[in-house]
Amino acid sequence: MYPKLILASASPQRKTLLQGIGIPFDVFVTDVEDESDVTHRDPVERAQFFAHLKAEHAHTAHPEAWIIGCDTLVVAFDGSLLEKPTDSDEARTMMRLQSGTTSLVHSGLCIIAPNGKQYEGMSLSSVTFKQLLPQEIEWWIGTGLWQGRSGSFQIDGPGQLMIARIEGDWSGIVGLPVFLLGKLMRKAGWNVFV
Repeated sequence: MYPKLILASASPQRKTLLQGIGIPFDVFVTDVEDESDVTHRDPVERAQFFAHLKAEHAHTAHPEAWIIGCDTLVVAFDGSLLEKPTDSDEARTMMRLQSGTTSLVHSGLCIIAPNGKQYEGMSLSSVTFKQLLPQEIEWWIGTGLWQGRSGSFQIDGPGQLMIARIEGDWSGIVGLPVFLLGKLMRKAGWNVFV
């Protein structure tokens, strides 16, 4: 029997990735939505800050459980932080910027054990986009799949058609770095292989 595990995220992609491991868990949706007031501009610090903040909120509500908090942040080739777009115009701008270039994807992870100890890590990957034609960008905007996505893209589902190459952890780009999760869980004393 597994201990109680909470995923502090509303992301269906993170939920699917965690389901793939086969460990039962519950979802706790935190109220950490407005990220505009946070002053951290360094992508590593920012992604780790939000992963930690989400995990803390869930731990306060479920102190007896293991908590997983995660946050993903995309950085374009020119250093622009590409967070979740607010509308289709912003998403379109992000896709034009990334067309034919490589973006870095930072996935911060924070695990809080029932004893309150915290274990944190960062997964860094890169995504290289094909040269996108204007009609391809419009097709993508029309799918609506850019909504709620850092960088306005996905590498699962139809979004794969726009990606020429990835380097690093595919699951980290999707939103939950599974290898890093297993490593941190073992460090925290929960061997996921048992």
